[in-house]
Amino acid sequence: MSTASAAAPSWWRRALDSDVWFSFRSSPMAIAAALIAAVCLFCALFADVVAPHNPFDLASLELSDARLPPAWQEGGSSKYLFGTDDQGRDILSALMYGARISLLVGIASVLLSVVLGVGLGLLSGFVGGKTDAFIMRVCDVMLSFPSILIALLIDGVGRAMFPNAHDTLAFAVLILAIAIPGWVPYARTVRGSTMVERSKEYVQAARVIGVSSGRIMWKHVLPNVLGPVLVLATIQVALAILTESTLSFLGVGVPPTQPSLGTLIRVGNDFLFSGEWWITIFPGAMLVLIALSVNLLGDWLRDALNPRLR
Repeated sequence: MSTASAAAPSWWRRALDSDVWFSFRSSPMAIAAALIAAVCLFCALFADVVAPHNPFDLASLELSDARLPPAWQEGGSSKYLFGTDDQGRDILSALMYGARISLLVGIASVLLSVVLGVGLGLLSGFVGGKTDAFIMRVCDVMLSFPSILIALLIDGVGRAMFPNAHDTLAFAVLILAIAIPGWVPYARTVRGSTMVERSKEYVQAARVIGVSSGRIMWKHVLPNVLGPVLVLATIQVALAILTESTLSFLGVGVPPTQPSLGTLIRVGNDFLFSGEWWITIFPGAMLVLIALSVNLLGDWLRDALNPRLR
C-alpha cells in the first residue's frame, strides 16, 4: 500500500474523532440546518439540471400561463408546482436560479471582506503605533454609517460611472459594495486577537532567532486568530445575502436579466394585495430559509470552537 493511500484513512479517522464533528453529531439543530443549507446550495448550483423550467428563456415563456396559482389551489397547474409570475415564469425554477445569484454574490462579498479585514486587522494588531491608530479610525468612520447606505452609495456611483456596463461588471460592483462595509468586524476581531498573540512566547522566540515580522504574522500569528474569523464569516454570509436582496429589492442590485431572490420579491410585491401572494411569498420564504440555516450553522460553529463550552 502506498504512503498516500495509507495517510487518507488516518486523516479521515482524525476528522471523525474530532471535537467539532462530535459536537455536530450531538446537535440536531446543526444537522437540520446543514441539511437545509446543503439542499438550497445543491438546487442553486445545479439549477440547470434540477429546475423543471428555465424561467429566463424567453422562447419558452407563455403569457397565457401568467399568474397561475400553486398546483394545490383551484386554477393551478401540475406543470407549475409553486405557480407562475406575471410573465408566466415558473416560480419554483425562478427560486433555484435566483438563489444561485444571491449565494454567489453573498459568498463572494464575504470572501473579499475576509481578505481585506483579516489583512488590515493583522497589520494593525501586530505593527501598532500610527498604523494601528489610522486603521482603527477608518473602522470608526465606517461604523458611523449604516452599511446598507454605504452599499447604496458605492453601487450608485458604480452604476453612474459605468451606465452601459456588462452584467459581469455590474456583479463586481455589487460585490464590492457589500464587501467594503463588511470588512470592519473582521479587522477589529483579528486586531484584538493579534495583540494577544504577539506578546506570547512563540512570537518572541521567532523574533530572537531572526524570523522576519512578515513571516511571523502570516505563518505563525494568522493561523492562531482564524477561529473567530471562521465563525464571523459564516454568520456574515447570511447578512451579505440579505444585503444583496435588499439592494435588489430597491432596484439597484443585480441586473434585471439575471434576477436574484430580492428582485423576485420586488416583482411579486406589486401583486401581493391583488391576491397573487405566491409571487412574493415563496421567494421571501426561500430567503428566510437560507439565512436562518446559515445563522444556525454559525451559532453551532461558535459554540463548537469555544473551548470554554467543551
